[in-house]
Amino acid sequence: MPMRADADKIWALLSDPTRIGRYSPETFEGEWTHGSTGPEVGARFRGHVRRNGRGPVYWTPCVVTDSVPGRRFEFAVGRADRPVIRWGYELTPTADGTDVREYFAAVPSRLLNVYWAIVGRARTRTNLRDMRATLERIRAEVE
Repeated sequence: MPMRADADKIWALLSDPTRIGRYSPETFEGEWTHGSTGPEVGARFRGHVRRNGRGPVYWTPCVVTDSVPGRRFEFAVGRADRPVIRWGYELTPTADGTDVREYFAAVPSRLLNVYWAIVGRARTRTNLRDMRATLERIRAEVE
């Protein structure tokens, strides 16, 4: 999604889980954990999620897996030694600002393969809708 803003400004918002509640339709708050205070690789945080915007409500642990200021921020959801999905953002500076791409990818496992076979299409639609909403809210703030 194109945004008329500096990549570093956008990255600062995307890489701070304490701000996610302002943008995400599902994750309404986040906090650093295990002594982490910033978005370096290996840092841990947790997100407070209201699944599908309705429920159930739960905390989910996350660990930062890639962090390049102004360029990328990625994290794995689940236990540090057994993640279930990776979420991330890629930022590409342009002449007019920054192109921002949000993505997700399931970490292969037998249980998750069954889950995605049963509800994958519906969950993917929800994720794509929510990703667009998240990026639109961020764009509204940075522009």
